[in-house]
Amino acid sequence: MIDETTGYEQEAMLIVDDDDVWRRRLARAMGMRGYDVCEASCYEDAMQQARQKDFELAVVDLRMPGKGGLEVVGALNKLQSEMKILVLTGYGSITTAVDAVKLGATSYLQKPADADDILHAFERAEYSPLEQPPELSYETTPSLARAEWEHINRVLADCNNNITMAARVLGIHRRSLQRKLQKYPPKE
Repeated sequence: MIDETTGYEQEAMLIVDDDDVWRRRLARAMGMRGYDVCEASCYEDAMQQARQKDFELAVVDLRMPGKGGLEVVGALNKLQSEMKILVLTGYGSITTAVDAVKLGATSYLQKPADADDILHAFERAEYSPLEQPPELSYETTPSLARAEWEHINRVLADCNNNITMAARVLGIHRRSLQRKLQKYPPKE
């Protein structure tokens, strides 16, 4: 789409998130940065938008009611294979990141993230793996404590925040899990 004020072509971006307030704020921020933004709150809305318009970029939340972000990523990739898709989540794990990339996501980012973080992630994804500088180093690799904290929170979310069930799945005592949950998340 051509921007009437600048005369330049705007990149179309689809934002898929069930959190209305966050989605609208991000859409406003991206619009201010020159993107033609469309919003969707669920899988069905996202598919309807993608059938009607070609998007260069998509930002997809991982956890949503009904069909989740991974289903959205797979379906968007089938509809528009050239689209760059960024998966956003508050429940980051290596497993879901790998699954998202296998389904067609070009990048994966953990919440909280702002518009600049998202655009930076899209920029990093533009490079081929051979051109991209190695990002994993001792400074950027999450600590073991951080990986444990993320895993515990993902399991807890999968158990609908039932501490007893999550403790059973994790193979630890319920009180040990409660103590771990009372701590602040470790720094990355």
